[in-house]
Formats: sequence, C-alpha cells, structure tokens
Amino acid sequence: MYDIAIIGAGVTGCAIARELSRYQAGICVIEREEDVCCGTSKANSAIIHAGFDAKPGTLKAKLNVEGNAMMDTLSKDLDIPFVRNGSLVVCTDEQDASELERLLEQGKGNGVKDLRILDREALHTMEPNLDDHVTNALYAPTGGIVCPFHMTIAFAENAVANGVEFFLNTAVTSITSLEDGYLISTDKQDITAKTVINAAGVYADVFHNMVSSKKLHITARKGEYQLLDKSAGTHVSHTIFQLPGKMGKGVLVTPTVHGNLLVGPTAEDTDNKEGINTTREGLASLSEKASHSVKNLPMRQVITSFAGLRAHEDNGDFIIGEAADAPGFFDAAGIESPGLSSAPAIGVMMARLVQDKMHLTEKENFIATRKGILRPEELSLEERNELIKKQPAYGNIICRCEMISEGEILDAIHRPLGARSLDAIKRRTRAGMGRCQAGFCSPRTMEILSREVPMEMTDISKCGGSSQFVYGYNKEIQEEMP
Repeated sequence: MYDIAIIGAGVTGCAIARELSRYQAGICVIEREEDVCCGTSKANSAIIHAGFDAKPGTLKAKLNVEGNAMMDTLSKDLDIPFVRNGSLVVCTDEQDASELERLLEQGKGNGVKDLRILDREALHTMEPNLDDHVTNALYAPTGGIVCPFHMTIAFAENAVANGVEFFLNTAVTSITSLEDGYLISTDKQDITAKTVINAAGVYADVFHNMVSSKKLHITARKGEYQLLDKSAGTHVSHTIFQLPGKMGKGVLVTPTVHGNLLVGPTAEDTDNKEGINTTREGLASLSEKASHSVKNLPMRQVITSFAGLRAHEDNGDFIIGEAADAPGFFDAAGIESPGLSSAPAIGVMMARLVQDKMHLTEKENFIATRKGILRPEELSLEERNELIKKQPAYGNIICRCEMISEGEILDAIHRPLGARSLDAIKRRTRAGMGRCQAGFCSPRTMEILSREVPMEMTDISKCGGSSQFVYGYNKEIQEEMP
C-alpha cells in the first residue's frame, strides 16, 4: 500500500512527484514507457511562455506565470539548461495591430512583467531576419527556452533521491475504488494506494472515467516540427510567435538551448492517441507558414522531423484537483500549452492539495538540489585535461556531431533511473542528436550499454518495446538454417 501513486512520468507527473517528495509519504510513479519523458514532454516547442496568451482567470494563466517565475531558481537547483531569450509576437501589415494591444493588456492582467510593443525599426534591429512585412510586435523579455528532456529527468531524479519509486515499463489497465484507496491493476502487478494522481497526458480522460461518473473528454492535438542544424541556430535569437488563432499560437521559430533552430508546430486534432507520425503535408506547410514571420529560413538544414500530441480538454483549461465523486483521486488533466511552463507550479499546487487532504508532514532532510551529467565542454582546457587524466573515458568521444564522450554515457547509464535504450541515452547526453542523427555513434553506444548494464545486444532498443536493432548473430542464424 502506497500513500500516493502518480500515473504518468511526463514533466507534470515528475514535477508533482518531486514536490510531494518533500513530505513523509510512500510515493510511486507508474509509467507505461521504458523511460520518463516519453510522451508529450519529449515532443513540444521547449518554450517557457511569459504568460500573456492564456485567458485571464484560468488555471493556465495563473500557473503559467507562477511556473515561469520559478524557473531561475529551479534551473540552478536542479541543473536544468534554461535561457531567458525573450519572445516576440509579430504582426504584419496585413494583420490587425489592435490584437497586440489586447495581448498586452491581457498579459498585464495575468501578471506578466515588462511587456511592451515594439515598432518596425526596433524589431528589425533586434531580429534582422524578421520578414519585411512585420510592422510591430509584442515583446516579452521573461519568455524563455528550456530542455524539456533535462527538465523532466531532473524532477524525476530528484524525486528518486527523496525516496520516490518509479515503475517503468508498467502500463495501467484498470483502476478500482477500495474502501481506503484504489487498486491500480497493471500489466505487471497490482498496486494499491490511498491517493491516486492522474497525470497521464492524452490518456488522462481514460483513467478519470474509470472512477468518476463525471466524464472527461480529451482530444489529442498533433503538432509537427522540424529541427534544424546548429549552423542555423543563430538565424533568430528570440522566440518568434505569430498572432494566435483558434488552434493555438501558430508556427513559431525559436533557437533551442542546445544551439539548434526549431520550427513548428502544426495543429491537427486526431482520434488516435498514438498518432505521432509526421506527414508530408504537415511538414511542407511549416516553412510556408513560418515565412510569414521570419525570412530566408535555411530549411535545407533540417536534420530531423518529429510530432507530438497535446492533451486538449473540451473546456480549454487545465483540470487540477480532486474528482468530485471519487475521493482521493486527483486529476492533472488537459495539460496542453503552456503545460511545460506551468509544470513547476502544477507540482506545487497538486502537492498542497494532497498534503491538505492527507495531512502530510514535511521531511527534515529533503534534498532540494540535483547535479546533472558532467559536461566536459563547459570546463576550461586545464580542467578537462585533468578530468581525462583521472577518468580516461571522458577523452573517448563517442558522438562526433555533439562531441559526447564515453564518460557522459556511462554517467547516463549509472545515474538514478539510468538509461536503458539509445533514446534514453540521447535524452540525457545528446549522443545521437546531431547532424548524422546517430548514424555513426549508435553501434558504439550499444556496445557500452551491453557492457555496462549488462544486457544482450539483441535486447538493446531504440525506445523500448519492440524497437530492437539486432535480430541475431549471422553465424548462429546460418547454423540454424536447413
């Protein structure tokens, strides 16, 4: 019997787990994938929104601004790559500039600081590659960019350091009410908990509806993206938004914290909660739509494309709190944009709700900090040479595109919630994220995984499940042939 079981190990679930780990309680997180950060949290715009876009009075507006304000301290405490690069919502000469005034006043009402509208001259000085038809823009200096992988992993590792257990590769199949809690049936084992927190992304309605007569409905909204090489990473320095429409904030162009350029997303509602395929039409539309705000985009520098799903609840706001007719069952549902920005504040809000419900006592020995994987590139030449003398693995470069060493990969494997697939290593170290997209480093990374875990080469996968690379060994297969 756990005190608290959290379903879903995305950024929301892991932020909640980290905040609840401040209290004396038995806590577990249940995740169907082989790693944390495998759903919406791994495929999004990686933006920390300023908070001007959300409708005043909504949880989106409140938690976006609160989460944004927490990021400076969190990035230092948990060693998360984060930059306040500022954002621009641009308006062209064909659009109604009064919409910028509305967003300005809305943002001020939401508590966003230092918002202002810039004219053409100021804008094109800041961003020379803005389209010539851009006339003015709303400037939000508090906007930022983050690594969503590292953010989620940091929350999860810090939660583990404070006693939270993670059940990965464990899919919830049903939830049944008990007299003193809930029975959570999975494909591996049964888990009982006094309190359940539903942070299951696009599947949050499925689990809510297992225990509550007041039904939720979540639509999966697919967004397709293209990631450009680091050679294009300085094309813009701010996050460039377009005036928002009914389906969202339009196609953005933004640098990433790792020096790439990101373009996207599209917006398409789908009934397929697993529909993360890209489409020819969707990807083709990105450069055309992005060109309305940024000119001369070097789209020949695209190194990969991907798609993610946003969890859109019918009423358009976050749903955070205890289900009315299911005591002890809490939802963190409908967490679409600005969900990444709001995640730290969602964690705090949910922890307070559960603490009040369960009368939890704070720990005296809560560990508030976490150190990420050592990055030799951030050291001076003298420090790096000294490191390699002591630990030669840091001098053995495995991923040439991103200059990732064997030492960093070893760290990723042996950390709490250590990597067990190539994608898990990639999320932690960036090995395989460069221009060749793992074409060179995959076999060498597999050799390290096989040796260190240890595991058979035939068991090593790209992303868990049935995504193995190696079917068998040629000699053995030939010997079995008639």
